[in-house]
Amino acid sequence: MKKTRIGELLGIAYPILQGGMLWLADAGLAAAVSNAGGLGVISPMAGMAPDGDPVENLAAQIEKAQSLTQQPFGVNIPLDLRDCGLLIDLILAHQVKVAITAAGDPRIYTELLQSGGTKVLHVISSVKQAKVAESAGVDAVIAEGVEAAARNGFDELPLFSLIPQIADTVKLPIIAAGGISDSRGMVAAFALGAEGVQLGTRFVAVTECIAHEKYKEAIVQAGDTDTVITCRQLVPSRSLKNTEFSQVLLGMEAACASADELREFMGHAASRRAGLEGDLDNGEAYCGSSAGLVHEILGAGEVVQKLVDGYGAVLKRL
Repeated sequence: MKKTRIGELLGIAYPILQGGMLWLADAGLAAAVSNAGGLGVISPMAGMAPDGDPVENLAAQIEKAQSLTQQPFGVNIPLDLRDCGLLIDLILAHQVKVAITAAGDPRIYTELLQSGGTKVLHVISSVKQAKVAESAGVDAVIAEGVEAAARNGFDELPLFSLIPQIADTVKLPIIAAGGISDSRGMVAAFALGAEGVQLGTRFVAVTECIAHEKYKEAIVQAGDTDTVITCRQLVPSRSLKNTEFSQVLLGMEAACASADELREFMGHAASRRAGLEGDLDNGEAYCGSSAGLVHEILGAGEVVQKLVDGYGAVLKRL
């Protein structure tokens, strides 16, 4: 596989990252991906009860990951979390190698994290955000297209038009995220200027992921038109379309429901209800448009190896 700045920057064999899925990216999944040569990522809320403490939970997850792998792994930190400062203190105290920041201003914590030896990757969805991230001194950006599961940028830019525009604007290494689940997508992203890829939906449908089996199976059964973006009034989010939850949301939006009405319907931890509890009728089943390319539940290491092995095969065909 092509050697890139991302592999060297993060100290990993392959420039393949696992997404930091809010309730699902726990130490077991992260360690499995890291042990396979990619970068596993932990979420502070992974496996946590709805009323749990993300700081306490993250401390336990980091310690568990450090017992399961000697390879680098990362922690996903949404900067709009109330406790993000305390979570960053934990990263520094445990000498975590990589922090992935999102949903906020990268200028706030980047220098602090880097002072402790942590590499900072920031999630962006536009050229403007990429420029801000570069001015903040981040080590790399994760360019997320509208194909991605869960939260999306308000401009809803497709990944394959976003990557080259960012590559033409900033000098930072770019990691492509959104709609990628196999080596064909990885080769295409690299051709457009990316130096790494991040997969979320593909790493939900693996044996090591703590996601409910109903949720995994729904991803496997999904086709090309089975995801939809909702909640544009709040934060655009891509989820499985053919669930009662999504259909109610779409109906409310068509009826011009207010932002407060949408918040009341969604309640707290909607994606946890679907992802961890398997309640696809009353929870938000985050899912990327790549679901139509996910046909079976594999081991996380198998996913990484198929990406690596397939990379060369795709190039030979070209």
